[in-house]
Amino acid sequence: MSFEAAIARLGGTSLSVGSVEACSMAKGETLADTIRVVSGYADAIVIRHPKEGAARLAAQFATVPVINAGDGAGQHPSQTLLDLYTIRQSMKLDGINVALVGDLRYGRTAHSLASALSLYGARLHLVSPKGLELPASLKSELVEKGMTISDHDSLQEIIPELDVIYVTRIQRERFPDSASYFNVASSYRITPELLGSARKHAIVLHPLPRVDEIDPRVDVLPHAKYFDQSRNGVPVRMAMLQQVMQ
Repeated sequence: MSFEAAIARLGGTSLSVGSVEACSMAKGETLADTIRVVSGYADAIVIRHPKEGAARLAAQFATVPVINAGDGAGQHPSQTLLDLYTIRQSMKLDGINVALVGDLRYGRTAHSLASALSLYGARLHLVSPKGLELPASLKSELVEKGMTISDHDSLQEIIPELDVIYVTRIQRERFPDSASYFNVASSYRITPELLGSARKHAIVLHPLPRVDEIDPRVDVLPHAKYFDQSRNGVPVRMAMLQQVMQ
């Protein structure tokens, strides 16, 4: 919807292929052929796909610009741009302390943001359940870039030193049963009590949708910036579309 809102505000229109089941891919058409066809209908393609690498493949076959709106457990670059924009509204990006909390293994928003923050000398604090840690390959890549990264079992112990708390949804489907999920999820919940020791300027971000990882009572606190973050998706994506179609 944010990309649709963005192109509408720019004075353009959008076309949607809908779900996979509703388009020719359900009949066996390859992604490459679909992209070739859609390239003849539009001035730019925004693709959101469940398979990692789909956007890169689409860009190889498209004759118009392609924007990656999320590819499986890979990357989510447009989300990262609006994340950086939202952080910049509250503080400078250079050298900040950022906690990535939740599902860091499959969370593509966390992957993209971590890579982007390496350009600003940010320090990363990783807080995730066992088995959902940041991929070792990405972590090694970030360390090679000179990034300082630390792992933590508890968010509470590092709250006082954080500038940004970036929360991601812990996906229930990653756990064998509901009890295992709730035991983990409850230990990574952001509450007003937890934020009691946070820096005055510290902000809480979340790519949304949230389930119960952020207590609704946090919404009214000055730390809560996740709805501003979501709203920022429209102007940031307007800028992206404007840039690629100039």
